[in-house]
Formats: sequence, structure tokens, C-alpha cells
Amino acid sequence: MAKGVLYCMTTVVPGLIKIGKTTIDNFESRMYQLERNGYSNVVGLKRHFAIEVQDYDEKEILLDDIFSKSRVPNTELFALDIDLVVQLLSSFDGKQIYPKTETKEEVFQKATKERSDRADWEKIPDGKYELCQNRKGFGKVVASMCVEDGLFIVQKGSICAPVTADWMPEVRRNALIENNILQENIECNSPSTAAWVPMGKATKGWEVWKNQYGQPIDIYRKNKR
Repeated sequence: MAKGVLYCMTTVVPGLIKIGKTTIDNFESRMYQLERNGYSNVVGLKRHFAIEVQDYDEKEILLDDIFSKSRVPNTELFALDIDLVVQLLSSFDGKQIYPKTETKEEVFQKATKERSDRADWEKIPDGKYELCQNRKGFGKVVASMCVEDGLFIVQKGSICAPVTADWMPEVRRNALIENNILQENIECNSPSTAAWVPMGKATKGWEVWKNQYGQPIDIYRKNKR
């Protein structure tokens, strides 16, 4: 029984992932090559999960069969929820190769939670939402967010507080903000990340974003459970 590594990677294209296989001794060099050079004209690949399994050739064929309808023809690219793939891969018997800082059980639980969270996000109707909060040491933060097809877009002109934490999400780090004013629309993948942009700190997006009636968007999650 041949032993090897099955892996999945995210790409720069939201919702497009790569699923592949490699030998154990070639894993690091394969990841380096893909992360540096891309694959099939798609760039921004980042390793997400990898597991060493028996019969890796047969298991890769099984994955291809299961996800065949989501496959980009003649490639190892798939239009799939990365957390669904992680749930499946982490349920295989084998040794987790990546990530190294979490157990298989922790990875599985995290992927399950991410999928559950996304199911909740889909309950928020497309439209415009407002945030108005006082930030200690700064004053009033006023922001607008548009929800469109599963994206949470913080609108240009939002008033943003400075960041005081050591860590910040990439979208806030890359946001163009001048004189505390957001200069361009910013796409986020969750309401809480969208709240991070103007608030400058971790914030419960479900509570601070309000609809046109002044209701927190958490009402949509509660009403549909």
C-alpha cells in the first residue's frame, strides 16, 4: 500500500481551491513551488491542510469522483468550500502534516464551525447596514456596509478608529485610510471582520451592524434557526 500526502490549498480566487497529492519527501518543495509560482494560471496558493495516508493514489481518485461536478476541467482546481474538504480529509486515518500547531480533531472542529458560521452569514439579506459606536479614546465610529452575494463590503467614507492591538486582519492592514476616513470599499468575508475595519479592534459584527430599522443583524440568525 503506497503511502503519500493528500493536501488542499486556497487560491487568490475566493471559493477556488486546489486538491492534490505528493510523496512525503516532496511535500515541502511541492508547497514551495505552488505557493511561489501558482498553478494553471492561478496564483496566491497557500497550503491549508495536508495529511499522510495509506493508498493515497486511490484516495485522490475518490476525492476526484466525489467532487467531479465542482472540478475545473483538466486541472486539480475545484470550486468548493475549503472547510468541507478539510472535514473530509481530516476524517481519514493518517498523520496530519499541516497545520503543525493543531490536532486533527481541532482542525475538524474548526472547519465544522467555519461552515456553520457561513451558513449563518447566508441568512443576512443583501442590502445596506450601518454601524455607529463610540470608541474609547477616539470618539464616534460611523460606517456603512453593503451585503452582496455573501460578501460584506465596508463602504468608502466610513469613519475608522486607529488600531491599538498587536494583531489585525489583513483587510484592515491593507485598507487605505487617510485622516481616519476609509478611501475605498473593502470586501470582507464575515460581519465581524467587516466591523474590525472601522472599529480598529475585534468586535462582534452580529451586534454592531444594524438594518434600516435599527435592529442588529443577529435578528436574521435567530429568526431562522
